Amino acid sequence: MEYIKLGNSGLDVSKVCLGCMSFGEKQPNFHQWVLDEENTRGIIKEALNRGINFFDTANCYSSGTSEEFLGRAIKDYANRDEVAIATKVFIPMRQGPNGGGLSRKEIMNEIDKSLMRLRMDYVDLYIIHRWDYNTPIEETMEALHDVVKAGKARYLGASAMYAWQFQKAQYTAQKHGFTKFISMQNHYNLIYREEEREMMALLKDMKVASTPYSPLAAGRLCRKPGEMTERYGSDKTAISKYDGTADADRLVIERVAELAEKHGVPMTQISLAWIMNKAPVAAPVIGTTKMSHLDDAVAAINIKLTAEEMAYLEAPYIAHEVCGAL
Repeated sequence: MEYIKLGNSGLDVSKVCLGCMSFGEKQPNFHQWVLDEENTRGIIKEALNRGINFFDTANCYSSGTSEEFLGRAIKDYANRDEVAIATKVFIPMRQGPNGGGLSRKEIMNEIDKSLMRLRMDYVDLYIIHRWDYNTPIEETMEALHDVVKAGKARYLGASAMYAWQFQKAQYTAQKHGFTKFISMQNHYNLIYREEEREMMALLKDMKVASTPYSPLAAGRLCRKPGEMTERYGSDKTAISKYDGTADADRLVIERVAELAEKHGVPMTQISLAWIMNKAPVAAPVIGTTKMSHLDDAVAAINIKLTAEEMAYLEAPYIAHEVCGAL
């Protein structure tokens, strides 16, 4: 395993981040392809064995049971001082007033509940899951700063917003002496590259790390068009993101398959090798439901694509509607 500093910080993280959205108890209004605790523990244990020390979850994943599964596994299998645990806040966890968003009340409430579920005293990275249009950014940034100063989070991250919003948040933190974000978990992959228009350049300029989610486009960059899996046909979120541009994306996916055959590796490894070589990406967030997914993610670190191969993969791309930063 290779390790990298996360943005302009001293935090060492593996170049693969294990995403935990696929772990948890099945919930009526969440993904039905999540793994139960026994299978979750096996994957987390194997990830640790392979040197992965970076784990990403959220309070809303499977109504908090993802955090619970992760917390128990880390307690049993890992040295807490050596791993980096990230979780998120914003998505409503209950009905009624103050049930979501980034108000001071909600942030202070949800960090404590996340720590309770994780069975931890702190998280290494506390991420705002989306932009809150209904709370002043000054209130949000001060509350997050106080979470850090209280020792409940070591660093702060953001996710899925427009570049102007991220710039505004960072400016607000700098102006008032609050803690700034060191990472951006943005929607980015070979068939969704709208982040290259502004966000990626902004992150490089600010020395903020990108930790892209959906680096494999919910499996679409792992297999040839038409090959189905349980998630492929049931993940309504992914269907809404990608099915509308499937015909245009097919050309990119075919080139991934072509280079995979040339290198003698699975398509997954080519897709991940591409994103791992796109600055300022530090560690893509890889969701796994099988041990083979870990194999491909770790192996991709050692694949070096030439400049010509990178350009060949990118050439067929056409502009897409913005999704994620909403």
